[in-house]
Amino acid sequence: MSKVITSKSEDYAQWYNDLVRKGKLADHSAVKGCMIIRPNGYALWENMRNQLDLMFKETGHVNAYFPLFIPKSFLSREADHVEGFAKECAVITHYRLKNDPNGQGVIVDPDAKLEEELIVRPTSETIIWDSYKNWIQSYRDLPLKINQWANVVRWEMRTRLFLRTAEFLWQEGHTAHATKAEAVEEARLMLDVYAKFAEEYMAMPVIKGIKTPHERFAGAEDTYTIEALMQDGKALQAGTSHFLGQNFARAFDVKFMNEHNKEELVWATSWGVSTRLIGGLIMTHSDDDGLIIPPKLAATQVVVVPIPKPTPEINDVVQKIEGELKAMGISVKYDDDPKARPGFKFAEHELQGVPIRIGIGMRDLEKGVVEVARRDTKAKTSVPVEGIATYTMTLLEDIQNNLFNRAKAFRDERITVVDNFEDFKTALEEKGGFISAHWDGTTETELKIKELTKATARCIPIDNVQEEGSCVLTGKPSKQRVLFAKAY
Repeated sequence: MSKVITSKSEDYAQWYNDLVRKGKLADHSAVKGCMIIRPNGYALWENMRNQLDLMFKETGHVNAYFPLFIPKSFLSREADHVEGFAKECAVITHYRLKNDPNGQGVIVDPDAKLEEELIVRPTSETIIWDSYKNWIQSYRDLPLKINQWANVVRWEMRTRLFLRTAEFLWQEGHTAHATKAEAVEEARLMLDVYAKFAEEYMAMPVIKGIKTPHERFAGAEDTYTIEALMQDGKALQAGTSHFLGQNFARAFDVKFMNEHNKEELVWATSWGVSTRLIGGLIMTHSDDDGLIIPPKLAATQVVVVPIPKPTPEINDVVQKIEGELKAMGISVKYDDDPKARPGFKFAEHELQGVPIRIGIGMRDLEKGVVEVARRDTKAKTSVPVEGIATYTMTLLEDIQNNLFNRAKAFRDERITVVDNFEDFKTALEEKGGFISAHWDGTTETELKIKELTKATARCIPIDNVQEEGSCVLTGKPSKQRVLFAKAY
């Protein structure tokens, strides 16, 4: 596989691109900045989406769908919101093409100019709150807890498959509440849902925190985040949940009559994760031989390979094994392609990150065993055919736990506490990861640190310990530490 995948120690960015392309997760498209998600990548997204959707519904949310196009005037109603997204908006000005009279294909019909330009949604707060205005009149209509699965467009100039593309897939939840306390509780609840999904399903440890004012979502009063650490020592914002206060309710005049027959503005949240999670999963676990997919999200959890090729006897045993695995809810594939040799199949499934490979040859059958190889450690074990399903289920759980534990150990070793700026710079350059440092709370200092080191304030951890200290850059008083890191 060394000829296929660049070593991550040699060129991390190329290693990542190789995994995405050679693992058949995604490709660049004819539209600059937009990606094609291939079946392997989409199957991974489907598993993520299905699990998250179940978790959303378990917390009382329902799905809906809102238009892709947003009237330009809507974005003008919430000043901070439009300022935050203005430079990323794709704008539709005309609605028709016509044949070029010079015979050069088609041109935009100048007579088909829209009365009002439409924005291809960068996010849906504005059009959703325009709808909520019509749906909410009384406290009996609250809370309103809606999620949508959709695509959005943010016109990125420098793109990278899954991590930053002009168009991407995501979910966005938008909720309305009668009180501030309920809205804050909702924003915190969804952050917990994201953290649980990241850790229990992606096996990706995260730090829950609050964004600094400078890093907040445009139009939010508070932004909560989960931050993960990739193998190159850079942080990845893996999901965010926003307490929007009454800003959008005020902008779109969304009011309700409370229990005392008094009119009030509603309180709001929004929250979302995207296909960026696939990039995070790749960079958390994978190695120079290919992808490593946590069993709970793998489209194929077990692949069975006949050695050296299928025979009636091997096929009979495989059929029995497949039936037992499927009965336990384990997804399994029998790679009986006679055109490829076992070594090629082993490398291909290793590249694509299948958690467990079972090899079966005639000699194995004579002994009543099969060879089981796990992707995370590459350890191989001879296992009796009898009881293979139970063994496999236990092994899948062990792989899932091992991936989380080693990612957490990696992350924890790269959280460095510093008390001066020289140590800050040294730790950042030599070790990477999260730098825990005092900060004076000003955006000016935050931006200066970024200018000098390229590190940004990732979050103020939710479980932060309050302690007296001095800002690493200015020496001004500080009462808590903030996590800084270089980031994607």
